[in-house]
Amino acid sequence: MTKHIVVTDVFLRDGLQDEPVMVSVEDRLKIAYQLADAGVRRMEVASFVNPKRVPQMAGAEEIVAQLLNDPAFEAKITSLVLNGKGVDRARAAGEHAIQLVLSASEEHSKANAGQTVDEALDGLIGATKNYPDVAFFAGVSTAFRCPFEGYIPAERLVRIVGKLLAAGVTTIGLADTLGTTEPDYLADSLDTVMTQFPEANYSLHLHNAHGRALESVDLAIERGVTMFDAALGGFGGCPFAPGAAGNLSTADLVAHLHRQGFDTGIDDAKLDAVSAAAIETVDASAKVAG
Repeated sequence: MTKHIVVTDVFLRDGLQDEPVMVSVEDRLKIAYQLADAGVRRMEVASFVNPKRVPQMAGAEEIVAQLLNDPAFEAKITSLVLNGKGVDRARAAGEHAIQLVLSASEEHSKANAGQTVDEALDGLIGATKNYPDVAFFAGVSTAFRCPFEGYIPAERLVRIVGKLLAAGVTTIGLADTLGTTEPDYLADSLDTVMTQFPEANYSLHLHNAHGRALESVDLAIERGVTMFDAALGGFGGCPFAPGAAGNLSTADLVAHLHRQGFDTGIDDAKLDAVSAAAIETVDASAKVAG
């Protein structure tokens, strides 16, 4: 049987959050429908963060509600939160999977969430207790390398993952936020965490500064990882991580997986068309702003 790999497109969140333009809710919804038509069955569509800090994410409630309330929209949607207030907003928008995001780096955590790692982790875990019906999963930023602290010891990931699992969060994404982590270092960290907690479901969120993200994908698949994030056109970056590169391109990831015989359920030609539409949308938004 052909092995299935889950590809989550994050263009509508990570892809746009660091762009110097505001893409309208209407245009973002168009991209979501085009992604679904291309066979993308999981996508991150918004983040419930402070719009003053990340104005590109304004309209999150509208986007989530529209997609959830359309019975013709078949893809699963997710959103991102950094704190309890974000959890409340995301749940109020409708029932969907919510990603609890924290950083493995103390300095990045302070820049991104205004809290220490433990403060952010404890606050997010506490907020989940108010919503036992929600499918929470976690994302750990700067899991391997940080712009402020350098390489992150795998033991730090072990501590964070252990706390998340103890709180009942069993699906955990690890992010190479800068996109500069060498594949072998990333694989060694995965080995440490997955050996300690083999019961968890792991995913990878890869940026691609050195053009080696697909090497990391291959090493992760060898270790049993079957979920990966990517973004249309390779857009993306963290506004609070200086030097963060764009995401691994969804089209590049899907083509790479298909060449190796994996199944994604995604149509390559349609995905290429959506990628072109995403680039055109960002360019058009820039012209309107200009």
